[in-house]
This record gives sequence, C-alpha cells and structure tokens, in this order.
Amino acid sequence: YKIVIGSDSDGHNEKMADFVTAIVVHRVGNGGRYFWRRIELPKFYTLRDRIIREVLLSLEAAKETLIALKTFDVPQFDFEIHVDIGENGQTKSMMQEVIGMVRAYNFEARTKPESYAAS
Repeated sequence: YKIVIGSDSDGHNEKMADFVTAIVVHRVGNGGRYFWRRIELPKFYTLRDRIIREVLLSLEAAKETLIALKTFDVPQFDFEIHVDIGENGQTKSMMQEVIGMVRAYNFEARTKPESYAAS
C-alpha cells in the first residue's frame, strides 16, 4: 500500500479561500480510494502563507491518519506528503523550507510534478 496526503487551495472570493486535503490510499497494482475534506478559511495574502497553511493541513491529516491506522491490523505501507511546490514557478524559493517542515515530522515529501495529491 501507499498512503499519500496533500492539500491545495483556491481563493474563491476577496475574503475567503477553500482548502482541500486529500487522503489517497493506493493499493499498488490494484487501484485505490481517496477521501477529501474541504474547509473555508480567511484568505491569505501571500503565496508563502497559503502554501505553509496547505502543508500544515496535510501534516495534521497525516498525524490523524497514522493514529487511526494504529488501531487496525493493516499491511505495511509507504507514506508520503505531497506539497504544491516545484522547481519551476513562484514556489521555487520555498523548496527547502517546505520539504524541511515535512521531514521534521518524519514524513517523505514529494513536489511537483510528482505531487498529484496536492493538485
């Protein structure tokens, strides 16, 4: 199994933004399932603040997921956090900071173009 968690956001009006967190359970070679949660928060005015909030939401979901999984007898699985940043574009300067945040929680980080759960 591979469990992947990622978040993305969209500012849908001047004051509020939608944040969606996806939990993807991939049974490698046999398909998968996904679950998602949407919350509305006050809009962030800088890209950095918005990306940091996305990562924090993903980390929160990851911790909750791992706690829940410990109550079941589940097969071995890989666990990844997908972040909405990449080598190209405006988020390039945030790569080390965001990857460091994820690694500080002992999770593996994936960035664009490999971070499908954060899109």
